Amino acid sequence: MKSTLKLLSLLFIVLFTVSSCSKEDDPTDNDLFVGTYEGDTGYSDLGDDSNNIDYGPGKVVVAKVGDSYSFKFDNDIPDLNNIKMEKGDNNTIFFGDGELGTITISESTLSIAYTADQKIWTADCSR
Repeated sequence: MKSTLKLLSLLFIVLFTVSSCSKEDDPTDNDLFVGTYEGDTGYSDLGDDSNNIDYGPGKVVVAKVGDSYSFKFDNDIPDLNNIKMEKGDNNTIFFGDGELGTITISESTLSIAYTADQKIWTADCSR
């Protein structure tokens, strides 16, 4: 009985995860979302030029739980974690707490122009 219950629980979790990752799924409409966007990414550290990553091909994995987003970049670009955002017009998201920038996210596109702590993240991606 326990093994059947474990199997059913695992199946439910896998089914829920797969359905939350659909390419036609708009992350702003869901409390749980994981998706990979590919395109051009870049990073600038105004305090230390040796940390800069040239704008070019890259990937961003977006994870959303509730109203908190995390953006996991490849190419050694530091991640953006636990960003609280509100949905605005045309899926543009605005933030507070001293950060400056915009993130536009939909089921098919991701655009980032974000500045915090003298660091700048940029991305223009699709999935």
